[in-house]
Amino acid sequence: MLAITNATIIDGTGNDPIENGTLLIEGERISAVGSSNQVSIPGSATVIDAQGANVLPGLIDTHVHFLMEYPNVVNNLLTPPSLRLLLAVPRMRATLDAGITTVRDAGGTPAGVKMAVERGVVAGPRMQVSVSILSQTGGHGDGHYPCCVDLGLAGKFADVPRGVVDGVEEVRKVTREILRAGADWIKLATSGGVLSTADAPTSSQLTVDEIATAVYEAAAQEKRCMAHAQGTQGIKNAIKAGVASIEHGIYLDDEAIEMMLEKGVYLVPTLLAPMAVSKYSAQHPDIVPPMMAAKSNNVMESHVRSFERAVKAGVKIAMGTDSGVGKHGENSQELPLMVKYGMTPMQSIQASTLHAARLLHLDQQLGTLEVGKLADVILVDGDVLSDIKQIGDPANVKLVLKGGQAAKNLLSEQVPLLAGLR
Repeated sequence: MLAITNATIIDGTGNDPIENGTLLIEGERISAVGSSNQVSIPGSATVIDAQGANVLPGLIDTHVHFLMEYPNVVNNLLTPPSLRLLLAVPRMRATLDAGITTVRDAGGTPAGVKMAVERGVVAGPRMQVSVSILSQTGGHGDGHYPCCVDLGLAGKFADVPRGVVDGVEEVRKVTREILRAGADWIKLATSGGVLSTADAPTSSQLTVDEIATAVYEAAAQEKRCMAHAQGTQGIKNAIKAGVASIEHGIYLDDEAIEMMLEKGVYLVPTLLAPMAVSKYSAQHPDIVPPMMAAKSNNVMESHVRSFERAVKAGVKIAMGTDSGVGKHGENSQELPLMVKYGMTPMQSIQASTLHAARLLHLDQQLGTLEVGKLADVILVDGDVLSDIKQIGDPANVKLVLKGGQAAKNLLSEQVPLLAGLR
């Protein structure tokens, strides 16, 4: 049994913090939470004195890509598939170190990576995976470069189906293949994007019927769809067809926002993504294709304005970073950006805990510090509600528990280690 005492507990529900609080963990679950004078600590418990630090639910990033890091085409061409797969291991480690205990991988990662984490072969966050990205020919997920070589086929894994589709029947067949490959989500590119060579972020891609076919096939297996949707019409087409979440949402207008409110569709803003690409391209102009660098710079202002409007309107928002476009382990820097552009610190925390858990249908087990839920817990130095940037620095995250076991521990107290870390 583990007790964390003398903590400022931010439980993820939106309630005021519990000052001088105690969190009691038995096995993998929370057995008690409250002020220290309300929670009795058994004599056999390992006690951690938080010394007033913030204790929060493990954070949830609903948009990552573990099989990539930065838009470096040459590096990708020189990396064998087996090495590319193994490079996911330190990226998952960095993600845990940042306090992210659950992720949704938004394309490119085989379901076997999730299985390896579940079996304790390697350490990583809890995972849901989309495996592949459905895209029309010439769309955001089509790896065909101007040199007439399809780089989307380079280093392909047998259990990551190729996602380029045209027409309803191709969508139906490939959606079923992706589900067969173990996908928890079906990811569709319903607009162009920044890191693609043959389109613009404003262009709409896939028809409503094509998107709706994927939604139907996913629902038939009790799964849902997420849409890479940056352009306005691509966003609206995805909402009309029944997706659960809009990823990026760079060019939202009033009608799109109203549609999201009406249908309860989540926005996963990924504010970090274009900023990461812009920074990397400025540092490495010889590596990032010029059209990608230009697009990342061009979308940033609209991206921020769309997010501000969505927050003001009350759109459901779940934290997501698109990590892989940038560096893994910097995920929690998304929270200060959400605060900078319209959220309160508490709202940013809820977007990264309870609301993200609700999007992933994990809120019965995760997302808040409540009795009976899994003990995914982080301890962060500093007062994050006064300075949300404290949570954005992994060095301030002193303890990360996943299911009651330590994925990271910079404290003196000994806590059982998570499988895969030994």
